[in-house]
Amino acid sequence: MTDPEVNEKRAIRADVRQRRQAQGAIGASQAGEGISLQIQELLTQTDARRVACYLSSEFEPNTRHFLKWALEHEVDVLLPITRDDGLLDWTLSDGVSERTHQWGFPEAVGEILGPIAINRVDLLLVPAAAVAHDGTRLGWGRGFYDKTLGSMEQRPPIWAIVHDDEFVPSLPSEIHDMPVDGVITPTRVIPLPLTEDH
Repeated sequence: MTDPEVNEKRAIRADVRQRRQAQGAIGASQAGEGISLQIQELLTQTDARRVACYLSSEFEPNTRHFLKWALEHEVDVLLPITRDDGLLDWTLSDGVSERTHQWGFPEAVGEILGPIAINRVDLLLVPAAAVAHDGTRLGWGRGFYDKTLGSMEQRPPIWAIVHDDEFVPSLPSEIHDMPVDGVITPTRVIPLPLTEDH
């Protein structure tokens, strides 16, 4: 990847982070309620009962409303735990147990199920800074999800969660960037890639 492309990724991430922080707690909570409803709709469409998700930090689209709903409706949710080798372990969400990772983001605490637990979910819901119409996902640069997805023999459908203005026509990408099968925003569930008639 050329330096201009690397710089473009950094600039997009910085812009997204700034806009998300400007949203404030009330705006983030309202967006989270919409995201929860959209995920519920996706689960209804796909009949999914076991999903992987993430604990949202203050600058990520809020997944807390969905995690609460899932616990109340007996939907199993696996949450990631970072590993030193760049892959992700997983644990079953209990709705309460978490800690602050050394890098500052929230991380689940619980019985470690190992990296292959992800092979037994119906859907994988992942964070992103932005998603393009062709399915290109821009993460935050640490590569946990790209490495995890790249190591899977059979991937479940991958859905990225972003705000509406973070679903964009195109994004820079590298060979290791794993595309997603759809995007969830506070107002829409969108299968990807988009066809020409959309």
